[in-house]
Formats: sequence, structure tokens, C-alpha cells
Amino acid sequence: MSIEKKAMQRIEKEFKDMTSKDSLYSIGRDSNNLFKWNAMIQGPDGTPYARGMFSINIKFPKNYPFTAPKFTFKTPIYHPNINSQGSICLDILNDKWSPPLTVENVLLSITSLLADPNPDDPLVAEIGNLFKSNKFQFNQTAREWTERHA
Repeated sequence: MSIEKKAMQRIEKEFKDMTSKDSLYSIGRDSNNLFKWNAMIQGPDGTPYARGMFSINIKFPKNYPFTAPKFTFKTPIYHPNINSQGSICLDILNDKWSPPLTVENVLLSITSLLADPNPDDPLVAEIGNLFKSNKFQFNQTAREWTERHA
């Protein structure tokens, strides 16, 4: 069986798993392309992202799960670990990826990252610096962005 066929089986199984149970996340996929999904995640309570709904595109490589999928925020978000192109600085999407991880695991990690940013490894240095130097101003700006975009 080809690597791409195995990837398709795994993606199909994960999609069924996430749509057949009470997942915390809303998942959809491109009707023409099994390798492209969209997820909606809710901003965690007690954070400046609370009550926001964030859209994330997920693109699977042909050799999934041996290579991490690409997760990209489509909804603008003010966060030290997510840049204006929607790229996410998260170790499990890079050097800490391993085949047993699933889309749902990654979405849980992204939700945790929203609740607990890592300003010491920022993708956007100026937001990371603001988070460390003026948490009140950071929270205010993040909340404004959430109200405006999410």
C-alpha cells in the first residue's frame, strides 16, 4: 500500500473520530481534497480570547502521519506565538512531532497555547515583549482583536 493511501486512511479515521464524538472542536473538510480541513476552536475562558471563535486551516502532507500537518490561523489573533500570516510556533508542529499525535492533540495544544502563551520563544517579538513588560496592555489589545475578528 502506498504512503499516500496510508495517509488517506489515517486522515479518514481521524475525521470520523472527531465528527462522531463530542469533540471540543468543529471540523470540516474540503469536499474535493481530503488533505485540507478547517477547524473552529473557541477561545479559552479566562483569557483575552474567551468568546472568540477562531478558524484554523489544516493541510496534511502526503506522508502523514510521518510529517506534521500545517496548521494556519485564518482568523487574525494577537498572540506572541502566532504571526500575522497565521503561522504557529508550537514544538509539536516542528521538531517534537511524532506519528501517534493526532489533529485533536494539536488543537488541544493550540488551545493551551492560547491560555498560556510562551513569550520566551515568540514568533512575534514585539508581542512577546509586551506580554512580559505590560500584561494588562497585552490582554487589552488581545481582547480588542478577539472582539473585532473572532
